[in-house]
Amino acid sequence: MKIAVIQGPNLNMLGVREQQIYGSMKLEQIHAQMRDFAAQSGLEIEFFQSNLEGEIVDKIQECYGDVNGIIINAAAYTHTSIAIRDAISAVNLPTVEVHISNINRREEFRKQNMIAPVCTSSIVGFGPFGYHLAMVGMIQILNEIKAVQEMQKQQAPQAE
Repeated sequence: MKIAVIQGPNLNMLGVREQQIYGSMKLEQIHAQMRDFAAQSGLEIEFFQSNLEGEIVDKIQECYGDVNGIIINAAAYTHTSIAIRDAISAVNLPTVEVHISNINRREEFRKQNMIAPVCTSSIVGFGPFGYHLAMVGMIQILNEIKAVQEMQKQQAPQAE
């Protein structure tokens, strides 16, 4: 199984920006922890970060046919991007949304979430540990999909 981790704007500044909200871990450290957990879990994982909305849309579209699931922190684009929402919807892959802070307890404008309705699930407010939770959740989602597919194969009428 292969998972793409897509990181939105300003996440490249983790460890520097607003540590009281986002903590002191750098994005590279989060990715290293995810890479270790992926290796232990038998997952292939790839990482992508961009500050540009169109590049994020392009990456989501590239995931179609290439990965089994997406973990995304669209960051500020969560609240504004219909394009990212539409890309997630178009590829129709299991997608787990992650936010380091609890966006529901922050400024009013952060409570509008454009992408949550097209994501499989959302994890917010657990700090960098949220990425680990997203990976555990994604493994569960992908295993459930695999089990359903296996069951459907067994129930399909056999050609005589």
